[in-house]
Order: sequence, then structure tokens, then C-alpha cells
Amino acid sequence: MARPSRKSAAPTKPLLNPPARIGSLDTAAVVCELRQLHEDAEDENIGKMPADDELFGALLYLEANAGALKREEARRTAAIARVKLWEYLREQTDIHQAKAIEHARAAGAAWADLVPPLAVNMPSAAYNKAKRLQAAVLTEASHDKRPVRRTPEAVREAERQAAARAAAERRAEEEAARRHTLLAPVAQRLLEHRAGLDDDAEVTFWLDQIAAVLPDCRTPTQLVSLGTYVEAVVRELRKSRPTAARPTASTAEAQLAYAAAAAYVTGS
Repeated sequence: MARPSRKSAAPTKPLLNPPARIGSLDTAAVVCELRQLHEDAEDENIGKMPADDELFGALLYLEANAGALKREEARRTAAIARVKLWEYLREQTDIHQAKAIEHARAAGAAWADLVPPLAVNMPSAAYNKAKRLQAAVLTEASHDKRPVRRTPEAVREAERQAAARAAAERRAEEEAARRHTLLAPVAQRLLEHRAGLDDDAEVTFWLDQIAAVLPDCRTPTQLVSLGTYVEAVVRELRKSRPTAARPTASTAEAQLAYAAAAAYVTGS
């Protein structure tokens, strides 16, 4: 009886069993440990070993001089560390080659121009290989580091999702910038009309905080603090005047200043 054929996974389907990756690695620290092994073994060529941050050159040196390690345990430890470093380098190669392709395309290179560098036979193959490499970039850039399936369809879907996230982040940044633009005038109006608001110790405290930070309010941290102080003023005014029978402000101008601050706080 013929066995039923297994259905292929959809090309955009997320990987159920994502491949293990080295991920983040302090390669200089690992190379430094390997250097110490060679120094302890009195490797006579150790002075020729490249610097700890020159990973590729250091790996070539360690490979060529592996025999300098006399103890079997040291040779085993060093070889395993080299395997890990090469695997890390392989992961990074995909990411940086994909970025080089992106830069080449941005500079006007056609897919046909990338056929020889990518060691493929036709432009369509160069395109598909570039998309597979882009999967590594998208995985690295994702929030959860979830691997992207190495198919053109999956990469296009991941790119669409990344573009949507970037657009949402831009909208959020634009909204934050808009609110920050409104914040200083709102805070200034509260100070200008504080006499019509300021008859409560807590309100006085938060208005004093606004007065202290507003003149030099430029950095994101200062803007966040200023927003917090404005929110606190609105909160305390609402607490101290809980009913319509007790107006929030004693003057029309102060009432308008409070209304503007309350509208800012509620985002309306």
C-alpha cells in the first residue's frame, strides 16, 4: 500500500521548529581565551596572532597553529571554540551579505550584475538567493528573533510585516512629537494663570515642578517629566474640585488653561 505523500509546508508558514542559532556572542572574549591557551602552551608564533577583534584572521591563525597546543584537553577546548566561532561567523555572513546586496541594489545594480558575485547562473536565481539571505536580516531585526522561513514568499511576508510595524512606529513617533509640540504651550498657560488655580498644596507643588523644568525643557526625558507634571496638576485639580458646585478655576482664563491641560492629558 502506497504511503500518503506528505504535504509541503506553505512557503510563508512560520517555522515550527526554528533552527538553533549562536546569536549574540562576545567573540573577542572567546578569542582572548584561545590566545591564553596558546600562551600557556608557549606557542612560539603567538606574537603573530591577530588582535582579539580580528575574528577571521584570528581563526585562520588558530587553525594553522592548532598543533602548538600540547595537551589534548586544550586542543579539544580550542577546537570546539573555533567551531562555535565559525558558526557565528556564518550567521553574520548571511546578514552582512544581504546588506551588501541591498546597498548594491540601491546603487542601481541589476540582478544580472549580482549573478557572478552570488555564484548563481541567472538573475532570477540571484533574486531568490538574495531573498533567502534577507531572511537572516529579518530574523535578526525581529523583536522575538523568530526565524523567517528561507523562501521568497516568507521573506516578502516578513518584509510586509516589518514595514507595517515601522509605519506604526512612525505614526506613534509623529503623534508623540505632535503632543510634545502642544505640551509646552499648555504648561505655560497653567503657569500664567496659576493664581486662578493655585489654592491647594498639591496643585502648588506640581505647578512649581512645571515652573522649574519648563524654561529648559528640550530633552526627551525633560519632556516626559513635564508631561507627568501637567497630568499631576490636572489630577489634583479634579480631586480638589470633585463637583460642579466647586469650579476648577476662579477665573475664566484659568478655566481655559485647565481645560486645555485636561484635553492634552486625555489626548483629545
